[in-house]
Amino acid sequence: MTSNSIDLHFFSDIQQSLENESDRKEEIRVKVREFERTCRKLSAILNMIHADPTGPVPAIEFNEVRERVQQLASLIPENQFYKYCDLWSRSMQQAVFLVVFKHFLETEQLVQIPVIEEAIGVNELSRLAVNAVTVGDYTRPIRLSKFVKDLSSGFQLLNLKNDMLRKRFDGIKYDVKKIEEVVYDISLRGLQDDANPAKRPKLAHSDEA
Repeated sequence: MTSNSIDLHFFSDIQQSLENESDRKEEIRVKVREFERTCRKLSAILNMIHADPTGPVPAIEFNEVRERVQQLASLIPENQFYKYCDLWSRSMQQAVFLVVFKHFLETEQLVQIPVIEEAIGVNELSRLAVNAVTVGDYTRPIRLSKFVKDLSSGFQLLNLKNDMLRKRFDGIKYDVKKIEEVVYDISLRGLQDDANPAKRPKLAHSDEA
């Protein structure tokens, strides 16, 4: 009977392992919440562009974002990234969006991956198009329309499955339609010829003083 008994130390080790895993996840969640607060703060500042679409691009820095990411990375055991990545994936998407949106506002170009890596959906562009019209900037929606259409054409080259990337693409198609409606309304009213060049925001790479 004794030879067939179960070694209870086995279950004790499993329990300890489960507790360690639970503690690690809680540590990660704490850092994720700090990461999210940082992203919300930067998002609130950057979204001020909607209140004044013709004004300067709100200034935000990503130093704190990098610190949060480094703190998260220090908690992840080697070769176990995919075991925990669901805990911060949405927060990381928000951080990436902030980099992409800021870069577009400054340059009206799509950001390259190295810029994102150094710094650390598109649906803000349709909102920006509407807000630009309300302050008399009738040229920006036309430029936004071309940019979003080009972006949509690029996504059409991909063989997308029914996953998160596919949902993002569907969101871009909605933005194309929304901005097209704004541009159509501008054209119908003949407002594209009334755009005031002085209201066009200066880009970061402009040579003007």
